Amino acid sequence: MEPQNRRQWLLSGAALGLASLPSVSSALAPSPAAALDPWPAHSPVPGGIARLSLGASGPRPRATILDEGQEVPLLVVGDPGEWMALVGIALATPTGPASISVHRPTGRQTVDFKVLPKQYLVQKVKVAPGMVDLSNDDKTRTDRERVHIANVIATFSEPLPAAAANAPLRMRAPVQGRRSSSFGLRRVFNGQPRSPHSGMDIAAPLGTAVLAPLPGRVIDTGNYFYSGNAVWLDHGGGLISLMGHLSAIDAKVGDVLQTGDRLGAVGATGRATGPHLHWGVLLNRCMVDPALLLA
Repeated sequence: MEPQNRRQWLLSGAALGLASLPSVSSALAPSPAAALDPWPAHSPVPGGIARLSLGASGPRPRATILDEGQEVPLLVVGDPGEWMALVGIALATPTGPASISVHRPTGRQTVDFKVLPKQYLVQKVKVAPGMVDLSNDDKTRTDRERVHIANVIATFSEPLPAAAANAPLRMRAPVQGRRSSSFGLRRVFNGQPRSPHSGMDIAAPLGTAVLAPLPGRVIDTGNYFYSGNAVWLDHGGGLISLMGHLSAIDAKVGDVLQTGDRLGAVGATGRATGPHLHWGVLLNRCMVDPALLLA
């Protein structure tokens, strides 16, 4: 996939979910670099998270990855005994060699890794025709929202204190319910192939409370064409959650939430076939499988 198309895919309806299929899950064995803290597990596949050891050093090193000519900062966890970079891998990433850069006072270092293949299933969904073949007004709206979302997901703040202490970044499910659609499904809407599903859908009754999966700061709320009423949470270090299709938003930009705090309620707003929560997780601006971070 060409870089420009990859960026458009990431910022378009890929950040949405539709409830229709039973859950799909997979597990990969952690690499030796994951031995100290195997959570999230080493999963160097499109839509996964690579754990790359940066070795021991006093201050936390800074790490970046090149994305379309731009250096994007990475989440670095651990302590002076061993630092690790957690690298989100976009679904559109080709398999094969990849690398990150580590920046230290003594100079710059390259750490190589390999993106492995992963096959996702196909999901066929029927929705209102206007949600697939957009009117000119709707296309104008989605283009405007795409630019706004690009700014939201570029947020990078200090990593969580837990990350600095080498504690596992285990997330709590934001709502209890049946996983109705899993990450990575290749989606076909009304017979037309569209972007892969880049989040986890959890079916729950209308109005069920949606809770913060980790401590975080609300960095955006609003109503979007695809994801409906949505809340974006910054967990620090480029780790961000999206809660979509909400029937109510109970948090405002700037609010600091703790794990389990209410931020909204399950709904069916935006492009949705019924009440459910769409939960998206981004790491270094890439949508990754939320299941990799679930406790």
